[in-house]
Amino acid sequence: MTSRDALLRAAMHRVLARMGHGMADAAAGLAVIVQDAPDRVRQEWDLFQEEVKAEAKRLDREGAGRGVDAESSPASSAEEESLQTKIDQLRARVAELGMRMEERP
Repeated sequence: MTSRDALLRAAMHRVLARMGHGMADAAAGLAVIVQDAPDRVRQEWDLFQEEVKAEAKRLDREGAGRGVDAESSPASSAEEESLQTKIDQLRARVAELGMRMEERP
């Protein structure tokens, strides 16, 4: 065997050895992730449940402030339409002001 062949074989062995170590490291990392996954999922689930409960309490407080019956009453829908009309008017006014500002040199 020539030194060129020996060099080529040695290079291939080193590449395979490094790839093997890289694969082993990746497999070990994956094993840690898989091992920790149930705990992580449980923590995320608990956090999600707490967030849902907090949001439900907030919505209850918000609904209690307005009254549950007021949400479905005709006066409430008239108020909502009136508010929407005001919002639309404000948007139109802002758009008009924006156009005026763009026209100025």
